[in-house]
Amino acid sequence: MSEEQQVDSKEDMVRAFLSDNPTFLADNPDILEILDLPHNSGKAISLVERQVGVMRDRNREMRGRLDNILTVANDNDLLFEKTKRLVLNLLEAENLTDMVSVIYDSLGNDFEISFFSLILLDDNKTQLNTKARVVTVAEANNGIGAVLNATSAVCGVLRDEEMTFLFGEAGSQVGSVAAIPLRSNDLYGILALGNTDPGFYKSTIGTLFLDYIAEVLNRLLPKHLA
Repeated sequence: MSEEQQVDSKEDMVRAFLSDNPTFLADNPDILEILDLPHNSGKAISLVERQVGVMRDRNREMRGRLDNILTVANDNDLLFEKTKRLVLNLLEAENLTDMVSVIYDSLGNDFEISFFSLILLDDNKTQLNTKARVVTVAEANNGIGAVLNATSAVCGVLRDEEMTFLFGEAGSQVGSVAAIPLRSNDLYGILALGNTDPGFYKSTIGTLFLDYIAEVLNRLLPKHLA
């Protein structure tokens, strides 16, 4: 065996021994006095100092992760409270006018969503005393057919004419959209949310909130449209 191979073998043995006996250096602190590791500054530091530095970095990383988890948990709590408030107010609405007002007030003031719209489908285009816009099924198919015929929420950047159909004149300010068709037994509307940032609503984002609100509306709106 060459001298180089002997050195490698001894290093492997030391590594294996320390791995099998992780408390060896702690139990034999005198050895630490003769162990030095190079530092970026060029100075020598003890193994303990190096370990302290590593642990400090790990603790800093873990604190960052914990802070992120707590922030997400707090955001989820706020989202839950706002959603619960919206659902309870929808349940208390006595007519379509009240229900649409609840939706618009919640999305605009509570959730602080930049752009939103509720479009209802009615081939007779019955005039409704609400903030919702009423269009025929044919108009909706021509204007926003991709959303109307979707089986789930559609997210991303739409064509200019589609933005205008959903949000009117404000459509030119909308960068990205999350929209979902409203249907029970029949298709009867579209709920759309918009943001100025083209990357805010993307096909890869979760749509749990929008899906849930749509499910609630699917159960409550039809009785007020009858």
